[in-house]
Amino acid sequence: MPLVPTSSLIDAAREAHVGAAAFNVIHLETAEALVTAAERTGIPLILQISENCIRYHGSLLPITRATLALAEGSSARIAVHLDHITDAELVREGITAGVGSIMVDASALPYEENVATTAELTSWCHDRGAYVEAELGEVGGKDGVHAPGVRTDPDEALAFVSATGVDALAVAVGSSHAMHERTAVLDKELIATLRAALPVPLVLHGSSGVPDDELRRAIAAGMTKINISTHLVSVFSQSIRGTLDANPSLIDSRKYVKPAREAVAEEAARLLGVLATPATVPEQYVAQAPARG
Repeated sequence: MPLVPTSSLIDAAREAHVGAAAFNVIHLETAEALVTAAERTGIPLILQISENCIRYHGSLLPITRATLALAEGSSARIAVHLDHITDAELVREGITAGVGSIMVDASALPYEENVATTAELTSWCHDRGAYVEAELGEVGGKDGVHAPGVRTDPDEALAFVSATGVDALAVAVGSSHAMHERTAVLDKELIATLRAALPVPLVLHGSSGVPDDELRRAIAAGMTKINISTHLVSVFSQSIRGTLDANPSLIDSRKYVKPAREAVAEEAARLLGVLATPATVPEQYVAQAPARG
């Protein structure tokens, strides 16, 4: 099937009040597992390639071309997206290579520099028909920060979206990157406020640390794109450990990577079902949100 635009998957999910699943590729085996999950469930999926993943593989083209080939050869509706790209050259290289959307991540810069950098790259991407996500507010780092004070301000977010022209915005509402336990509690009232204030879809980063029911409640409150990476990486690693512990004499890596790939496919399929299931939240969390559809 031809590559599906990221915008079409996000817009459809937003209209249906469900989550647009965005799962990260680490290497070819995880890309294969994620495509398998989408095919088994019939649920659309955004495959994400992060800047860290690109650095691991040594350059952008090998892993990106492989992922694009898997997406284009699949019977499922799949988009390919570059995630957390801080290097402007990688933004340009990725769009030129055929990726349809990108997260321009200038969030570590002071606000005015974030705006200027994001606006410039967004304009360049839009001229080439690409969809752009950006980030405002600290979404928690790899130290597990998701303290009550780490939040996106709705007024600042609206000003940022207006100044940059981005198509989607990742916001800080209580999640954190690289969490190993699914214990995060999100600020649903803030999600609803942001949903009411902003003309673009909201993106939840750090979703690996968020339990299933909390993800559903966040989507019902107004979150749309749901990014998951660490949780699926953990499933892959745990499977390999289990296989090697049970068979310490194994030498052929295919014999322990194959069951790990299948374990990721199964868990990714389960998560796709979670995100595609509408949920409700207490009325006070959605009272500020406009009618959707």
